[in-house]
Amino acid sequence: MNDFNIQSLIKGILIDNGLNEFWSQTLSFGVSFLLIFISSLLIYFVSKKIIVKIFNKISKKTDSKFDDLLILNKLPVILSYIIPIYYLFEFFPDFFTLEIDVNNLFLNILEASTVIIFIWLVRAILKTTSDYLKTLPNFKDKPIDSYIQVFMIFLWFLGVLLILSILTEKDISTFIATLGGLTAVILFVFKDSILGFVASVQITVNDTVRIGDWITMKNSNADGNVISISLSSVQVQNFDNTITSIPTYKLVSDSFINWRGMSDSEGRRIKRSLLIKANSIKFLKSEEIKKLKKIQLISDFITNRENEITDHNNTNKVNKSILINGRNMTNLGLFRKYTESYLKNHEMLNNKMTIMCRQLAPTSQGIPIEIYAFSNEKEWVKYEQIMSDIFDHLLSSINYFNLEIFELSQILKKIKPLK
Repeated sequence: MNDFNIQSLIKGILIDNGLNEFWSQTLSFGVSFLLIFISSLLIYFVSKKIIVKIFNKISKKTDSKFDDLLILNKLPVILSYIIPIYYLFEFFPDFFTLEIDVNNLFLNILEASTVIIFIWLVRAILKTTSDYLKTLPNFKDKPIDSYIQVFMIFLWFLGVLLILSILTEKDISTFIATLGGLTAVILFVFKDSILGFVASVQITVNDTVRIGDWITMKNSNADGNVISISLSSVQVQNFDNTITSIPTYKLVSDSFINWRGMSDSEGRRIKRSLLIKANSIKFLKSEEIKKLKKIQLISDFITNRENEITDHNNTNKVNKSILINGRNMTNLGLFRKYTESYLKNHEMLNNKMTIMCRQLAPTSQGIPIEIYAFSNEKEWVKYEQIMSDIFDHLLSSINYFNLEIFELSQILKKIKPLK
């Protein structure tokens, strides 16, 4: 420490003006502290203005988004702290006449502050790198934040140990040895972070979930697009614009639906049933068949099938005085054929993928006729519009085949209340 400094100068002036030793010491310290505080503050604001101005000029001259993100993540502001910290290191002893232990304490606090500023600096650079990579097509769906968070936890862990070592003036290995005995406690405290990191690695390696994927996780009430994957949680923006946070490790331990396969395929599946009343299904008489021949989509099919059935019945000398004998056409069978033809001729359905109208096992609500096809449009609103149009048409077509849709209200009306 220098033999002459600002505090000594101020103290001497105060003593010359008649103040006693105690008040001269106290006031000289206060004035010296105020001077170094104000001067370091001025240096900070000046350096901040210069550094920010330099970064702004560079960002305007370049097309890259990286320098814009550096400014957004406040890297120039963090760099502005370095100059006043250096100033304090260099000139602190020139301001004060303090006991050597007190002086060392202030210098140790400055060193600890330097460690914190360095960690902030690294965090800003990593955050900028993460934000920049997210703008690139190959990285925008990767959980980069998880890896940065793991690195930052490790860095803060070392930083805290180093700060404790500086402030206590003990070797850092002492704290590492102490923390080694607290491993179980550390594992318990950081359990979610550790599980989240392992889950993030598994998600990335197995390509289970990407940012932008539509997932459905009923146990967590999540049904929407993944907007972020971090070390501790995965955020899903539901279709009502609410946000659901799911612990990252749950995407490994619990089941969920990822609709990415549908998005990447050539069509989005339509799989829905019509429930037909069983007592409306019947064999068709020749008059009814003749009427249905007017439906263009199945006219040729009915003619061919009618000839085929007539030949079969004549060959086998079937007694057609009773309709059940021999082969016959049913209204439900023709409706299925009509539905399949309608779907194959629908311009918004993908003919390269499966198109089918099938009958499922009878239920207490009627006979399910399931439509199985794939829409060319995968976007939700357009997909729902296409599916609604298809079923609007089919529901309207039912009457032409003398079929009825099952409705529970009709059954309830027939039930007479007990007297």
